[in-house]
Amino acid sequence: MKFPLDIWDVSLLLAIVAVILIVTSVSLSTPYGKANILVNRKRLKNAAIAVSILFLATLVIRIASIILD
Repeated sequence: MKFPLDIWDVSLLLAIVAVILIVTSVSLSTPYGKANILVNRKRLKNAAIAVSILFLATLVIRIASIILD
């Protein structure tokens, strides 16, 4: 049985999630406007960085597969 997602799909999903997390992290840290959302900004930034690193790792895998083929 073949896995339904390949490295291209996982990479795209990670890129979208990373962008959403980074935008959310930046929008919550605005000094103006009162946000009533109780979110730990440091944890959100760490999650955004972790997902970005995973995305970059999938990019390295994709580039390596192109070079080695």
